[in-house]
Amino acid sequence: MTELSERYGRFEWLLFDRPAPHVLRMTFNNPSQMNAMTRAMKEEIHSVWREIDNDPDTRVTIVTGAGRAFCAGGSFDAMPDTGAGERNARFCYDFNDARELVAELIASRKPIVSAINGPAIGAGLAVALLADISIAARSAKLLDGHLRIGVAPGDHALIIWPLLCGLAKAKYLLMGNVIVSGEEAEAMNLVSLAVDDEQLQAKALEVATSLVQTAPTALRMTKYLLNSFLRRNQDVFDLSAAFEMVNFGSEENVEALRAYAAKDTPRFETGFSEFR
Repeated sequence: MTELSERYGRFEWLLFDRPAPHVLRMTFNNPSQMNAMTRAMKEEIHSVWREIDNDPDTRVTIVTGAGRAFCAGGSFDAMPDTGAGERNARFCYDFNDARELVAELIASRKPIVSAINGPAIGAGLAVALLADISIAARSAKLLDGHLRIGVAPGDHALIIWPLLCGLAKAKYLLMGNVIVSGEEAEAMNLVSLAVDDEQLQAKALEVATSLVQTAPTALRMTKYLLNSFLRRNQDVFDLSAAFEMVNFGSEENVEALRAYAAKDTPRFETGFSEFR
């Protein structure tokens, strides 16, 4: 454990252990908030992939969540500040934040296996589904969630969901705010595998161990080639992230957040979209 402490000891919101030789398990550690990403946690997630790539003892990473959730997305304190005085600066910061999370996952050189152990929403779902192999507990709940708070899906969905489950299913899930179980997600190819809840960590470790035993250079080259399909979707993803930032602070976003906090039905007074 000494080598883990030396390399990863500075991380406060992420836990690390080594369940097998050359396998690093990274655990989101904010269980009291279902591992929602605070700003501090997001900063750690941004920096951790380069640390892992430079770790000579790690060949494969498993990502999971502490407690009953994988990750409930961005915490409300991590959402863009919509104050008029800082709006342009915040737009740039949060737009780049969204882009960097996706870019770092795609660019990471070593294979990532996600073990989706409960709710995975928004930015948390981005990590889960941009992993090279995604394994969900059958009872896990997957939701993009952006339209529920009155903003366009900008974390990751537009770069990968149509590739995973096809355009028709992607439209249904994203536009309809549909929650799917791990079992349902496997059936529509949104995740690689779904397993019984009690088998999740064991299956993730089995897959990771198998990858460790694969020729590492050829494996990384294969990952790079497969991620070419994601890199080709960069333009539409950039636009989705920009649209999300534009939506924050709008009347629709304010009303959606009010209704969400009050557990009420949102009332959108205009009745029509200003987007032409």
